[in-house]
Amino acid sequence: MSTQVATSSPGSFLEKTVSVLGTVTAYMRYLRLPALASAFGIKNFEELVIPTTDGEKLSAFYIRGPRRGRHAKCTIVMFHGNAGNIGHRLPIARMLINYIGCNVFMLEYRGYGLSTGEPDEKGLMIDAQTALDYLRDRAETRSHKLVIYGQSLGGAVSIKLVQKNQHAGDIVGLILENTFLSMRSLIPSVIPPAKYLAMLCHQVWPSESLIPNITEIPILFLSGLQDEIVPPSHMRKLYELATTPTKIWKPLPGGDHNSSVLEEGYFETISEFVSNVAGDEKL
Repeated sequence: MSTQVATSSPGSFLEKTVSVLGTVTAYMRYLRLPALASAFGIKNFEELVIPTTDGEKLSAFYIRGPRRGRHAKCTIVMFHGNAGNIGHRLPIARMLINYIGCNVFMLEYRGYGLSTGEPDEKGLMIDAQTALDYLRDRAETRSHKLVIYGQSLGGAVSIKLVQKNQHAGDIVGLILENTFLSMRSLIPSVIPPAKYLAMLCHQVWPSESLIPNITEIPILFLSGLQDEIVPPSHMRKLYELATTPTKIWKPLPGGDHNSSVLEEGYFETISEFVSNVAGDEKL
């Protein structure tokens, strides 16, 4: 944070911080890349609009991998972070398909990109369950093995979703990248002067209390050790709290919060993990 705010009163500081962060976050949520998936060399895809049970309409991409790919009957379900929207993650989807030969489903939360509504914890979990139910009902994907993959905020969404749905038999793996213990634990790191107000935060995202309850699903932890937003200690603690028999720790020494995907071994590690949890299946 800028040292110029040190002389401000706590109230003034928080008001300014919330205002600035709110403006930036809103801009990033609604900013949408003008290019469609085809601009990234993605040819076989659908751009979807999926209704939720509470009346919102969610934008999503379903991107098909090679028909005879190694994991043609596996779909990675991507939940993105707070900044940006699914348009910004299309290059990642392409890399996943190229490395793994799977399909990729990308959901855009309410209030992001073209999705309607305003985001909050309850709403985002309705969105995540809506995405999972859509894939379970869709003829093309209802028999697929699903790997849930969450970045940052998407990691918190993924933990909650998997903890609730782990016994259905279709989720075979969980991938977490640079996510946090809980929102209340994160606030003191992002806005130190607000540490005494953390307990008043209504968006809880209690990943540290939920992850021990995931007892059947293998988990891959991808941790950028230079993360400037979520302290890497949060990821390490989540790894230590995980009770699932199969958990993998992958440190990314040069990765910061948003560039970990550029680190050597990132996609190779995901590919190996998916091969282990989904098996090599061909049509």
